[in-house]
Amino acid sequence: MKFLIVGLGNIGDEYRNTRHNIGFKVLDAFAEASNTAFSTERYGDIARLRLKNQQLLLLKPSTYMNLSGNAVRYWKDKEGIELENILIIVDDIALPFGAIRIKARGSDAGHNGLKNIAEMLKTDAYPRLRFGIGNDFQRGGQIDYVLGNFTLDQRQCLPTRIGVAVDAIKEFCLAGINNAMNTYNNK
Repeated sequence: MKFLIVGLGNIGDEYRNTRHNIGFKVLDAFAEASNTAFSTERYGDIARLRLKNQQLLLLKPSTYMNLSGNAVRYWKDKEGIELENILIIVDDIALPFGAIRIKARGSDAGHNGLKNIAEMLKTDAYPRLRFGIGNDFQRGGQIDYVLGNFTLDQRQCLPTRIGVAVDAIKEFCLAGINNAMNTYNNK
């Protein structure tokens, strides 16, 4: 079975360590742990790997966050991947830092990357892993917050929390979304 695992983020050095790029960071850790590397292909950076008997395609879109749906739709169609075998990793200000929430479907909750993916796929019925980045910002400061860097304390905890997200992705691919939700939500 094939899976498309998409980490959302923005390309460019100015975005590399921002909260908004947690999807890229999770996929970088997954690829490194799997001893595989990304190569630049159409609409993004791609890494291919096998996890037991599953084929995984990791995608970091180069379309910028708000146009991520173009890359997701292209690779979904090109590889013939079923909607339920797509997992989008995205930052979430509604969750405390490091919290993980896996859902089989849902609204975009104001996230422009998820909104564009739903528009391009013509449905919001695709799995997603929301990675909490917290919401410690003043009113009107959301954009600066998500495009800002993690605090020193958060950076120290980040490898552990990213490791949990990588494990959750593996669970999703090997045991299904229900097991992944039961095991990793609120962990």
